[in-house]
Amino acid sequence: MTENLSGFQFRKIVLISAGHFSHDIFSGFLAVFLPLLIAKFSLSMALAGAFTVFFRAPSLLNPVFGIISDRVDLSRFAIWGPAITAVGMSLLGVAPSYSAVCLLLFLVGFSASMFHVVGPVMIAQVAGSNLGRGMSFWMTGGEMARTLGPILGVWAVSYWGFENCYPVMLLGLLSSFLLHLQLKGTDFRMASKSNSDLAGTLHSLRRVMLPLTGILIADSLMVSSLSAFLPTFMVSSGKSLWVAGFAMAVMQGFGALGTLVGGTLSDRLGRRRVLAVAIPFSSLLTLGFLYAPDWLTIPFLVLLGLTLFTIAPIELAIVQDHSADHRGMANGLYMGISFLVLAGVTVSVGWLADHIGMQSALAVSAILGLAGTPFILLLPARPARRHDP
Repeated sequence: MTENLSGFQFRKIVLISAGHFSHDIFSGFLAVFLPLLIAKFSLSMALAGAFTVFFRAPSLLNPVFGIISDRVDLSRFAIWGPAITAVGMSLLGVAPSYSAVCLLLFLVGFSASMFHVVGPVMIAQVAGSNLGRGMSFWMTGGEMARTLGPILGVWAVSYWGFENCYPVMLLGLLSSFLLHLQLKGTDFRMASKSNSDLAGTLHSLRRVMLPLTGILIADSLMVSSLSAFLPTFMVSSGKSLWVAGFAMAVMQGFGALGTLVGGTLSDRLGRRRVLAVAIPFSSLLTLGFLYAPDWLTIPFLVLLGLTLFTIAPIELAIVQDHSADHRGMANGLYMGISFLVLAGVTVSVGWLADHIGMQSALAVSAILGLAGTPFILLLPARPARRHDP
């Protein structure tokens, strides 16, 4: 398919987003495996929440990955990332100890970190002036994966058993092989016209990173808490693992639609305007879900998906908006900050759940998420987009 006038290379964007889908479908296993790991190793919620820290720890190297990606074509990590993640996540059931699980998650996290630094930069290069739309395609691939990931994980456990479900890794291996055939030979190097250094990147992001970090914290308090602990909350409330996996799939499924719409709307209506609606509504809907009767659970999860997941592609688009000559490193810095926020939020919510219960901990997270709204006013206006040659 040929490019349109705005330089939006549809075929390449769909292929890269498909890579995101095939990678994150296995990342989605962690949430539904968490209750099984808790039972297998008799873990507290704080220790269970620490799994996310090990999975995200390699993200501290994201600025380094970003510098390299500005100068060297690292697209092979986006191509083979699904295979590496599939192998690691599929072996969690056979891990003999808590430390072995942590090691597997750390190794998978290294691959996933590189993948998520490189992928958005690749999208930014082929999205033309429709950067928000491109990021929506990218994020939609991830959200669709997290919709099917819990279902696939529960099915694998039900069919083979938790300790014998590793054959499912073959799907990830096949995905990477097909991506290799379709994308090999494509050069995604940035070829930046300016030096990609820390000072230059910080200069381009100096006005945006502080308010964006505040928004990221608010987003993580709502999205990360539910994404990490929704199945555990459902199981602790007396629901079966199948019901918990279905609930996760519903939220993520409609989250894929919210993701696709959110970034596209932000291209037309403005990043700040869409965020100003999404953040407060997400907080209120989370509280509604937590305290609504059972028959309203699915409607609230549908609405949560449509609002809560519009935020992430807009955050990515904002980073790319303000770093046209330093995209790789800027995305690396953003992903590094994202790790610190996500790790802190997940462990804190787990610790809080140990003391006041999972429902109350998630409610506190939703209320604190409202604090992100004022930071929207501090975001600078989107700069005019230049067309890359």
